Amino acid sequence: MKMKSLLAVLALVMGVSACSTVKKVVYRIDVPQGNYLEQDKIDQIKIGMTPVQVQYLLGTPMLKNVFGENRWDYVFIKREGYNDPIQRTLYVYFDNQGLVSDVKLDQPLTDNAPNPAQ
Repeated sequence: MKMKSLLAVLALVMGVSACSTVKKVVYRIDVPQGNYLEQDKIDQIKIGMTPVQVQYLLGTPMLKNVFGENRWDYVFIKREGYNDPIQRTLYVYFDNQGLVSDVKLDQPLTDNAPNPAQ
């Protein structure tokens, strides 16, 4: 009787510990979504640029404000394997004449920023 309960406990312990390592054994691909942001491209955006010039540098924005056409949102999200997703958002504001009036980045691009070459 003791042997059966010992084997049952051993099987239970092995089963529970195996569940925690399965996550690391199964491969998950990196999933980039949105507009890839590069600091050198962001630095080229200047006050007074036209929307066509901004679109040439950064591509088509992920979001255009429907209620006011004075802001474009460039959003990039990258999920690497089992790590938490990394998100960066760039806001480009336009004035009434349709020229860039302000550029804001929600978080600075760092060395662990999304990189498509990785």
